Amino acid sequence: MALITLGVHASVSTLDPAGTEDAIRTALDAGVTPAQIHETLVVVSGLGVHTLMVGSRQLSAVLRERGAPEAPPDEARAALRARLPGDSPFWREFEREVPGFLDALLEHSPEAYEAFFAYCAVPWRTSAVSAQVKELVAMACDATPTHRFLPGMRLHLANAVRLGAGRGAIRTTLKVAGHAPFHPGVRS
Repeated sequence: MALITLGVHASVSTLDPAGTEDAIRTALDAGVTPAQIHETLVVVSGLGVHTLMVGSRQLSAVLRERGAPEAPPDEARAALRARLPGDSPFWREFEREVPGFLDALLEHSPEAYEAFFAYCAVPWRTSAVSAQVKELVAMACDATPTHRFLPGMRLHLANAVRLGAGRGAIRTTLKVAGHAPFHPGVRS
């Protein structure tokens, strides 16, 4: 639970510097390695893309409402769409939870689309923290009172369960999330 607590305090919607420092100290005292702590921070930092997920879809919806047609993907965009998510089961489930985001992002910015996939992949290329714990950390951050990003929470919950997380781990994760402090602001 040390990494889940760290993730909740370091999350952009909580961003509690004192709590993050305390969580780092507690994690180190519990035997968590610096690599595991940093990998957790990388996982949590990727959750800041929720702004992009919501905003890109809203931009496309408003443009359609105003009569702007959806541009058919050019050859470069079609190649990116085929190459990056491919037929991965994760991205199919992602599309069910956040429908239209990937298409909206690709339409508005192929550069951001490519960067999104590259950055999201970083914590999955390393294995200092198990996939199950990464999913629980992400779920906790999505479930904090100051964030409550239900599409991500459902996605990460399903992935954590698929990876073997039991009811006790999920309940504990949600309890940690529910006790997240409100964002105190950052002064330095």
